[in-house]
Amino acid sequence: MIRDHFARSLLASRTARHGQFLPLARPERNDRVMEWPGFCPCICIAVDAEAYGRKNDRGQSEIQHDLPRLLDRAARGAGLDRSQWQIQRKGDEQLAVRPLDGTEPRLVDDYVRHLAAELRAYNAQRVPEARMRLRAVVHQGPVELADNGFAGSAVVATARLLNARPLYDVLAAHPEADLALLLSDDVFRSTVAGGHTTLSTGDFTRVTVQVKEYGATAWLRVPALGAPAAAPHEPGNA
Repeated sequence: MIRDHFARSLLASRTARHGQFLPLARPERNDRVMEWPGFCPCICIAVDAEAYGRKNDRGQSEIQHDLPRLLDRAARGAGLDRSQWQIQRKGDEQLAVRPLDGTEPRLVDDYVRHLAAELRAYNAQRVPEARMRLRAVVHQGPVELADNGFAGSAVVATARLLNARPLYDVLAAHPEADLALLLSDDVFRSTVAGGHTTLSTGDFTRVTVQVKEYGATAWLRVPALGAPAAAPHEPGNA
């Protein structure tokens, strides 16, 4: 009986065309995603939603459904194609990597600006406890596409930067802000300090990051606040 029911269900799930049944569709494979062998110099972009664990089930579901859409729209607004990026998803977090290709200044400048605008429009329709507020990090370094995710010290450094105390502190100190951005020193020097964006070095605050075994200088910016007057808490541990 169970076997017959399963067979009927399987048959019903197929699509009839010209009197024949097509095989069940396999999940689509995105052939546009960039792939590379071994370690390749990459840009790493990570985001994480603030206070995700304090939201109820519906609130967490909204974050997981809406975050990818906001990121996609921000990328399109900046003329970037996220469908080509390698993306590792984890609940309220995303880590995207792609080989360095010269568009890094646009990512630091235009992409972040469009993301801030998308978040502002999204949150304007919500009560305070339903807002989506993000910590964002941009770093660069060699990355390998491994069997269980992304491998390389650049990936570890990106994760440490995303958990840096200054990011948490500046969002806590400025509840009106939707986005806090942290650039690694390498990215800051090669894009902002190098004069390749519309941003100036004065738009960022130098902070010291100390998370577990990782310690480094990084550069903090909150788009909603303009140029920060002073560095928040530094260093910090997580």
